[in-house]
Amino acid sequence: MASYPPKLKIEMTSNERLKTLKEKFKARFGESPVFYACAPGRVNLIGISSAKGDDRVPGSPCLGKLGDDPGKPPKKPQTRIQEKFGIARLAGMSCVVDGTIPPSSGLSSSSALVCCSGLLTMEANHKSLSKVALAEICAKSERYIGTEGGGMDQSISFLAEKGTAKLIEFQPLRATDVKLPEGAVFVISNCCVEMNKAASSHYNIRVVECRIATKMLAQARGLDPRGLLKLSQVQTELKASLEEMLVLVDEVLHPESYSREEICKVLGISSEQLCTELLSANTQHVMQFKLHQRAKHVYGEAARVMRFKSVCDAGSAETITMLGELMNQSHASCRDLYECSCPELDQLVDICLKAGAVGSRLTGAGWGGCAVSMVPSEKAESFLQAVRDAYYSPDPRRAAMEKQSLFVTKPGSGASVLLEE
Repeated sequence: MASYPPKLKIEMTSNERLKTLKEKFKARFGESPVFYACAPGRVNLIGISSAKGDDRVPGSPCLGKLGDDPGKPPKKPQTRIQEKFGIARLAGMSCVVDGTIPPSSGLSSSSALVCCSGLLTMEANHKSLSKVALAEICAKSERYIGTEGGGMDQSISFLAEKGTAKLIEFQPLRATDVKLPEGAVFVISNCCVEMNKAASSHYNIRVVECRIATKMLAQARGLDPRGLLKLSQVQTELKASLEEMLVLVDEVLHPESYSREEICKVLGISSEQLCTELLSANTQHVMQFKLHQRAKHVYGEAARVMRFKSVCDAGSAETITMLGELMNQSHASCRDLYECSCPELDQLVDICLKAGAVGSRLTGAGWGGCAVSMVPSEKAESFLQAVRDAYYSPDPRRAAMEKQSLFVTKPGSGASVLLEE
């Protein structure tokens, strides 16, 4: 694989943001920056997540986050890069941070910061890695805050390419181009409810529920559940289709919530083992677990992602309508089965559909943040105005945030190092 990162020459006089950043750096440190590192966030078109650049340009749909085994205590990207190359002492760095991705909006502002931190650390120490290797380092590093996420956000931040969406898959990590249909645009709209997933247990509870469902499904089909922590692993072991996995979920898991006692009885483990081996630090208080609903959502969403790609590849006259319906199904599943939406997001999605979107769904972790809507190009302006009038203008707080909260987006490039010409 080619070494990373790329170094792009940029004309400072044409870039107001970098000019401002340079002035702030000089005012703080008394000299000009040696280089600039930038990393985009992402927009999740469908899946459980595409990439949003700081100039409002995203880039790619990704296959679901099924949760990863946190393994050893995670470390910051600087430390992981130091260990990767055996660097005795990291180079000192003077940094000024700037960004335009709204925090806690479901557009991966935190992952963008982690990826940018990893990128500048590597560049400052004159090292290079493949995009995939750097994405994996940054994904592991972000678990430092206690959120048991996968690697999708970091992967698209590095692997995104201008003009194409990406299907992100794991084991091994790979990205496949997905050509989005002409005649439609994607519009981001922020419901203006912030949810810091690191400050709550909502996200990790879903990871834990999927982990327990994995054990249940594996055991029911005679697999050794040890070492199996993700729903995708059960599918791989059984060599089953996503449709077959959905049938298996209905056969094995009941829709009613599972108590701790029932889980321990079925898996043949003690209460102590449940707490230490399956629950995370911030989910020790949970007493009831919705296993059927979470597994149903994950396998169903993965099937929708693959269907989304096949519809894009086929490029029929009905492509936009079919993709819109998949997005609508995705939001309904997020709302009803994964339960990661919120009333404001549901209201915003409904408004977007009434305003002319063919499909609309939450993007990101949920419980607040943004919706992404697929809108026929000729309706884009009327759509934006209708959403302004119905969701933002009636509320003074939302109205004040509207310029940063409602905009058209398209696939953009991944993280890079910028040098002055």
